[in-house]
Amino acid sequence: MTKGNAPDTRAGFIVRLIGLDIILAAVIMAGTILLVKNAGRMLGYAFGAIDGLQFARGNSFLIAVSLNLALLLIGYRRYRDLSREVQERKAAEERALLLSSRDPLTGLLNRRSLCENGAEMLGRAQSSGKAVAVILIDLDHFKNVNDVHGHGVGDSLLRTASAIIVDKLPVGALIARLGGDEFACALTYDEGQDNSVTYMVDQIVQNFTQPLVADRIVVHAGASIGVARSTADADIDGLIRRADIAMYAAKHAGRNRMAWFDESMEQDLQCRNETENAMRSGIAKSEFVPYFEQQIDLASKRITGFEVLARWEHPLRGLVPPDDFIPIAEETGMIGDISEMVIRKALAVAKDWDHAITISVNISPVQLRDPWLAQKIVKILIETGFPASRLEIEITESALFDNLALAQSIITSLKNQGIRIALDDFGTGYSSLAHLRALPFDRIKIDKSFVMSILDNNESAAIVNAISSLGDSLNLTVTAEGIEDSDIADRLTPMGISKGQGWHYGLPMDGEAAAGMLALQTAGETLVPANVSVKRIRAAA
Repeated sequence: MTKGNAPDTRAGFIVRLIGLDIILAAVIMAGTILLVKNAGRMLGYAFGAIDGLQFARGNSFLIAVSLNLALLLIGYRRYRDLSREVQERKAAEERALLLSSRDPLTGLLNRRSLCENGAEMLGRAQSSGKAVAVILIDLDHFKNVNDVHGHGVGDSLLRTASAIIVDKLPVGALIARLGGDEFACALTYDEGQDNSVTYMVDQIVQNFTQPLVADRIVVHAGASIGVARSTADADIDGLIRRADIAMYAAKHAGRNRMAWFDESMEQDLQCRNETENAMRSGIAKSEFVPYFEQQIDLASKRITGFEVLARWEHPLRGLVPPDDFIPIAEETGMIGDISEMVIRKALAVAKDWDHAITISVNISPVQLRDPWLAQKIVKILIETGFPASRLEIEITESALFDNLALAQSIITSLKNQGIRIALDDFGTGYSSLAHLRALPFDRIKIDKSFVMSILDNNESAAIVNAISSLGDSLNLTVTAEGIEDSDIADRLTPMGISKGQGWHYGLPMDGEAAAGMLALQTAGETLVPANVSVKRIRAAA
């Protein structure tokens, strides 16, 4: 936009208005002086006209006075119009200022206003010996509410959440919506009284654990909250960042809780960022490889298949276990690339093994949100030449909870290609029976938490026995995970469990060792429980 076409600024408008006011005031003042000055003469002419004297001069003068009055009326009207324009302009500026400082949905402050007012609050607190706490609140299941009930209900939930936060914090606290489902607050409190802040925040957490009504619909949200206290060198932006770090620590600790920031969290974040960058480099360098965990027929003690587990061969850290990188991969969206890389390598290695051996691969809940997942898996099968009938896809119940309709579409596409489907971690979800009815599973895998405690927990034993009976009635194979010793294996067999896996049968191994173990099994050697050295297995391969 050129300078000549630029709209009036507020300052320019005021200058222009002042100029007009001066001109109008001068006109009105001049007209008033003339009117007062000539009022007596006008009356004289009027009386003279009555007597028939000086009529002509008086008539001209009356015309002049009429014009003078008209000028006064025009000036007054213009002044009134300008006054109205001033009021409208002022109201518009006030509305614009409100919109620029407030979140339009909840009426809370926005990020900019929080930072501006928070900086002032921090300065006052430091000069008066007070402390400032910055609180960051993130709703735990907001996306699910939006997906299931629509954005109208989601917006209503945000308004309900803002009302809860306002109700639980003291007068004078700064409360803002940062965007999405994130809220931030700042408040002053007496130095050393962290417990008072903890109590307030706990009250907010407890309120979010209750069912909430949004647009006449009952929803469940929960909140993860991070809190940072002011320090001598802290500014408001730094406190918001620290509270954000603490909030993510609360999420990673299980959600629906609060956490105070401490320095170790920042160190953990730095390590996480370094790991994330190294993972991106590792994908480009193909550093992620498959490891194979034996799946055993409990009656014959023979290997019937392998479950593929991802490992990261880091050039400096060595073999990195999945717990160190899978959560980061899921959060950053790298899990799809890593999974496809590992599956492709595993199928290429296992293609020439005994055709009775199946290969099971885990699919992350994040991957199950990809509508093209089935096509990607079929493409890998074609590229590696691996038979679809030997591949089994394992899906957890938590993955189905996110979007059952999409999961049904993906699973149906995979089944149409001859791929088998297993429901992993069975017994830990909330709608297992509904999922078994809705989806064409071939296998149930009992979660290892039940299997590992079967000897000393009667409830676990009852759950395992019930799942075995359920699988038998539905004509589904049941596999027990987490078999760590012979006593557990012996307890499972009378329950009707036919398949099992766990460290009792050996640790996960690379492709070369797995091939060697199969070669020894073909030669007639007994391999379970694991009593064959890795060196001998590799020699057999």
